[in-house]
Amino acid sequence: MHARYDEPYEDLLGLWSDLESALSVLLTDPLRIPGFAIKLHQIDLWLQDLITQDTDAALYLMFQRASSTTVGYSSSHAVVCAGLCHILAKALNLPQSERDTLIHASLTMNISMTLLQNQLAEQRAPLSSTQAEAVKQHPQESRQVLERLMVRDTLWLETVQHHHVVLPPAPLAQLPPLARLVRILGTVDRYAALISPRKTRSGRSALESLQILQQGQQYADEVKQALIDVVGLYPPGTYVQLDNGEVAVVLRRGKTADEPQIASVIDRDGSSLYPPIWHLDGRRPAIQSALARSSLTLDLDLRSMAQLGGHSSRGNAALNRVIKLPGSQPR
Repeated sequence: MHARYDEPYEDLLGLWSDLESALSVLLTDPLRIPGFAIKLHQIDLWLQDLITQDTDAALYLMFQRASSTTVGYSSSHAVVCAGLCHILAKALNLPQSERDTLIHASLTMNISMTLLQNQLAEQRAPLSSTQAEAVKQHPQESRQVLERLMVRDTLWLETVQHHHVVLPPAPLAQLPPLARLVRILGTVDRYAALISPRKTRSGRSALESLQILQQGQQYADEVKQALIDVVGLYPPGTYVQLDNGEVAVVLRRGKTADEPQIASVIDRDGSSLYPPIWHLDGRRPAIQSALARSSLTLDLDLRSMAQLGGHSSRGNAALNRVIKLPGSQPR
């Protein structure tokens, strides 16, 4: 399951899709999968490979996929949460054992309701009483599924069981391991869920999602600040409104949380920009606000955009093949 990189970006999108598909198979019918824990560990290693190769490209794909579709929500959400937890674990200086448990818990926290979670993401009607009860009970039932799968890591089991528990504010360093992992996973779970769309609502921008987290005291701690530090206020793969009237896509993180590398894709009149305009540091319009993916109608070539982000020195000429806009013509 390890990613191979003969060409650094050639198959990045395909590898990411394969990772989600493999996890979906594992989570959909876990009791029929022999060697569950070993296979989950392989998925963790695969995820690490993708992120280590190019963290910005990985973030770009994570945020693009999380904010653009409801299909296969459960596995997609788990991968996004695990990816963010992996990056946060380093920023928060977690011991390796806690990092491993955090990733395993993030991948399996909803294992008892994978099919239901996919269904709810596509469902327009309110939850039925049966569905609501299943959602309420899923942390405990997910632990029970993991126990049947012969998982013996108590911290893993308890983190899954308590991942929706609201803890009083406290410095992470003063918390015992279980409370620390529950705090991190609960924050990331909520953040990723806010970004993702449902049939009943549009996904929110990353900045709005952070602001919502800040409204609840249980999230207004160093986990939220670490999220800002590691992915930025405008993460790769998200969209921003510029003060010159243009709309840009964020390609890579910048030197500060509020100054990412961006390329304009829509002009001030609402027309597509072809080719998009790469804005170099020091010669760029200011970001005015974050935009939700649902407010735009763009068909982006994710693979090419991720590659572009890794080779920004090629400049605007490289942007010619990046954006595919229905009905647009070169200007």
